[in-house]
Amino acid sequence: MKSDLKPSRLSPRDVLRVGAVGLRARRARVVLSALGIAIGIATMVAVVGLSESSRADLMAQLDRLGTNLLTAEAGETPDKKPVEFPKSAVAMVERIGPVQHATATGYVDTRIRRSDVVPEERTAGVTTQAARTDLLDALGGRVAEGVWLNRANERLPVTVLGALAADRLGIAGTGETIMMNDTRVVVVGILEPIELVPALDRVALVGFPAAERHFGFNGRPTTIFERSTDASVEEVRAVLARTINPGREGGVKVSRPSDALAAKAATDEGLTTLMLGLGAVALLVGGVGVANTMVISVLERRQEIGLRRSLGATRGAIRLQFLTESLLLSVLGGATGALLGAAATYGFARVQGWTAVVPPWSLAGGLGATVLIGALAGLYPAVRASRLHPTAALNAT
Repeated sequence: MKSDLKPSRLSPRDVLRVGAVGLRARRARVVLSALGIAIGIATMVAVVGLSESSRADLMAQLDRLGTNLLTAEAGETPDKKPVEFPKSAVAMVERIGPVQHATATGYVDTRIRRSDVVPEERTAGVTTQAARTDLLDALGGRVAEGVWLNRANERLPVTVLGALAADRLGIAGTGETIMMNDTRVVVVGILEPIELVPALDRVALVGFPAAERHFGFNGRPTTIFERSTDASVEEVRAVLARTINPGREGGVKVSRPSDALAAKAATDEGLTTLMLGLGAVALLVGGVGVANTMVISVLERRQEIGLRRSLGATRGAIRLQFLTESLLLSVLGGATGALLGAAATYGFARVQGWTAVVPPWSLAGGLGATVLIGALAGLYPAVRASRLHPTAALNAT
């Protein structure tokens, strides 16, 4: 007579319950093993999150500052003589069709001192440049204190200092004076840092008419700033040099300041790749820790395995039990690591004033990596456990 008996199978709920029993019995070891996985996942999530947060902040900064600013600086001729732009260079640039705004600064040969009792050679590394009154609008700069140059003061011996220049000269506020050559000049304004053109942070700016009247400036600009429509930036860039200095365009250096910020984003990507590599190493070490824990667990629980096999548990059930334990251990570490990585991202981004960005794919990828690590780490111990003979396992001490 054919038997109607069929081997019982563990339900998914039973599999999870049996797998969890092994973890609860060795809590200290489980915590230490899960910690290795958690560190790896937290590192990877935090690196991706901080990189994306930094990049998002940089892109927002670029959107605010604009990517349509071009600068043209006077360089040198092939025979190493300095190039001089014509006085009408700004007007010539404004005649280029897509150009929306053009302005300029010019180098002024002066020695700047805090006061007349300071030796002339101690200039604090601050230089002087003549500036048009529309310069700040073109660069998107702001005055931190005082006022900017205007039609009322551009002819007077007054100056607006860059943020770093004011710090180097020890100027605490407007109304104080500095020496330019032998002329006492009143500080009427201090600028906030200019992100697109940081070189101006180290400069004392005076009006074009004042520079010509008091400091022997020849009125020729040395740097021209131009803004055009976003779509026409490259077209303007191609003709800017020969428009400013026809026949000697080789001595004109044209650049786009926003390219430096874009290069910074590219540098951040390289650093992110490096840090992800370190996170992967930490994750691998965590996987080795899980595998080690599971191998030791098999050796310690041979009698349990023998008893279950004697009561009818199949090899497949034993393999599934230990593989489930490994997966639960890895997922525990992965989930903890993902939470820690997200928390670290939000905390650091808040301190930096960034908008925190934690891509969902980084969390999903982290948890997916833990499942893979758990499966690989638990495969050998699970197979080893299933191959133990019931009699030999029961007799193990």
